[in-house]
Amino acid sequence: MKMIELKDLTAAELAVKGRELRQELFNLRLQKASAQLEKPSRLRTLRHDVARIETRISQLRLQGKKA
Repeated sequence: MKMIELKDLTAAELAVKGRELRQELFNLRLQKASAQLEKPSRLRTLRHDVARIETRISQLRLQGKKA
């Protein structure tokens, strides 16, 4: 997921997307703990995506305070 894709989403949509990604990350961590994880690189990708979403949410909050 790229930042360009996130710019069109509202804060509520970003929050939902963030929850979904966190849930997937949790599930992958469980798979990793039980040695059933097929794509370890997906963990890193998800962490980066969650960080991008949190960054965009922060940007929207700051824009709201300035306006």
